[in-house]
Amino acid sequence: MASHPESVGILAIDIYFPPTCIQQEALEAHDGASKGKYTIGLGQDCMAFCTEVEDVISMSLTVVTSLLEKYEIDPTKIGRLEVGSETVIDKSKSIKTFLMQIFEECGNTDIEGVDSTNACYGGTAALFNCVNWVESSSWDGRYGLVVCTDSAVYAEGPARPTGGAAAIAMLVGPNAPIAFESKFRGSHMSHAYDFYKPNLASEYPVVDGKLSQTCYLMALDLCYKRFYEKFEKLQGRPFSISDADYFVFHSPYNKLVQKSFARLFFNDFLRNASYIDEGAKEKLTPFSGLSNDESYQSRDLEKASQQVAKPLYDSMVQPSTLLPKQVGNMYTASLYAAFASLLHNKHTSLAGKRVVMFSYGSGLTATIFSLKLQDGQHPFNLLNIAKLMNVSEKLKLRHEFPPEKLVDAMKLMEQRYGAKDFVTSKDSSLLLPDTYYLTKVDSMYRRFYSRKARAAATPERFC
Repeated sequence: MASHPESVGILAIDIYFPPTCIQQEALEAHDGASKGKYTIGLGQDCMAFCTEVEDVISMSLTVVTSLLEKYEIDPTKIGRLEVGSETVIDKSKSIKTFLMQIFEECGNTDIEGVDSTNACYGGTAALFNCVNWVESSSWDGRYGLVVCTDSAVYAEGPARPTGGAAAIAMLVGPNAPIAFESKFRGSHMSHAYDFYKPNLASEYPVVDGKLSQTCYLMALDLCYKRFYEKFEKLQGRPFSISDADYFVFHSPYNKLVQKSFARLFFNDFLRNASYIDEGAKEKLTPFSGLSNDESYQSRDLEKASQQVAKPLYDSMVQPSTLLPKQVGNMYTASLYAAFASLLHNKHTSLAGKRVVMFSYGSGLTATIFSLKLQDGQHPFNLLNIAKLMNVSEKLKLRHEFPPEKLVDAMKLMEQRYGAKDFVTSKDSSLLLPDTYYLTKVDSMYRRFYSRKARAAATPERFC
């Protein structure tokens, strides 16, 4: 068993999202929204959604088996499995237990960990649990595995275009190409009713949109303050945006990501960061006397800060926005899909770079943390991770549907949420080979899944 593991972090990543999607421009027209409301106002391009044969369990089964097979990971080498999700399938039985079917086949039932739940933050909690386990005296030398899986759905109305669906799997261990700078971490946890799901008979949340945005930005401010204070204490020098190479944000919709980075820029302005030029200072100075509450509500500040921060946004944030804009809000998977986008876009030049991540979950929980990237050893290197995620091909193979298809899917989900004794259409024609799908829920609410016939070139999973 290894002792004193170094460079603990993410060894490998894979992502799955449904092949069914809708263009936000088409949804605008269908909803009678003003042109650009979803595409410019929210900053979204496309939205994935689950049909009746897919859910958070099927997506998790698909992405876990895909990662294990692509990297030829022996399932007996997994010692901890953590799932982050806010999509409730069962009030008692964890999603992790469904995934145990993969490992039981290979005789491995000695796997710690269960599900973590708090809105979009559950995936980060699960990841921290696995990283902390590998760094602890409890570690037995095996890998940790983290799954973030969610289907973000909303009742008909203005919030529906902020939906999406995906599952992410991350392999955790020492000597990782994506290593945690564990000492550099700032969190904020408090009580708020900005977004919550109190109605257990419905999958839809209760949302206070204005409060939710304020809570997000407030949490960002406080996390950033605690982050840079810890950095300065440990490093003996100030921290600012210029000390990182990239920033990755939890993305309910892209416009909030733009506002968030501008908010960090404004924070640095208030701290008199050296990289901010005189032109930017001139534009932001009129807002320096605002209280925090006033600053959250100031449209003029929002506009000015985004304008002066845009050049840095384009280089430091925009590379991480591909999947969140194309797939939509993925709840727990959102932050890590954004990070996967960064790997996809910049994998040849990321070695030695620092990436600062902001995770937010309504209710509320939030953390800013830091990753340091390095080349790594094959197969766990940045180039191979980007290659095996195959993001471009997955996006290219999707099927675009008219808004009516989304409406029909949502209505069927409403009818079947919490239901029993039904059989799905079992139509897997749109799914890629090796994808899991739901076939039925029996009279005792037990869920059954099948796997579409595998591609001939796919290696067999071994035990």
